[in-house]
Amino acid sequence: MKNSKNKQTLEQRLNKIRAGVLGSNDGILTVVGVLFSTAAATSNNFLILVAGFSDLLSCAFSMAAGEYASVSAQREIERAVIKIEQRKIDRDKNYARKTIARNYISWGVNRETAYFIADELIQKHEIESLVSAKYTLKIGEYVNPWGAAFSSLISAALGGLFPLLAMLLLPGHLKFAGTIVATTFAVALTGSLAAKLPVRATAKVVATIVPANLRWPGNKSIASSGNKPPKAALIKELKAAPMDLHTRRFLKYI
Repeated sequence: MKNSKNKQTLEQRLNKIRAGVLGSNDGILTVVGVLFSTAAATSNNFLILVAGFSDLLSCAFSMAAGEYASVSAQREIERAVIKIEQRKIDRDKNYARKTIARNYISWGVNRETAYFIADELIQKHEIESLVSAKYTLKIGEYVNPWGAAFSSLISAALGGLFPLLAMLLLPGHLKFAGTIVATTFAVALTGSLAAKLPVRATAKVVATIVPANLRWPGNKSIASSGNKPPKAALIKELKAAPMDLHTRRFLKYI
């Protein structure tokens, strides 16, 4: 139970990575601009430190505040969308069934199979299945504004340290060249770390559609007869076909 509770979804992980990359790049480049401007006016390391460190702190907290505000707005919109869909379900009992079926039909599934899938999905997970099919949302798995804020804060502060230390520690004739090298290294390190974070397999979720006709053994369409196919056989056929995210959730539900 503990593992499932603490496990983050792909969207939540990508949200933190995005905030971290943006924060790091902003921290690196804005600090460099202030350092070069100050160093061009004075060679006093204390003044350079005050200017650079002040900019680093202001940039880090500014990025964190901006991430918190934007991700909070996204989360509230997602919650509002779910409430709107729930009201539509309350007004029309067939709304979820028709909407889910239309989505599957648009992906190439024949009408009868699409309505069979919709019936199975809404039997126990009506609102969850509806928002998943229509908006690719999953109830309870909202992006975390605090995670994005802290990711941006820390990465902006750490990114800005590279050019700041280079400008302070290198001798006068190497300050500018060394700071450029440190900046290049920091930007490259940011991209390298983002690429190596554990999202390689799941970050490439591709929207592949369900085939136009899932074929029953003997080249007979699943929904060509009036009788519903056995559930186990339908699951077997779906697993054998290319699947999108919603079909995988369908298999998990049934």
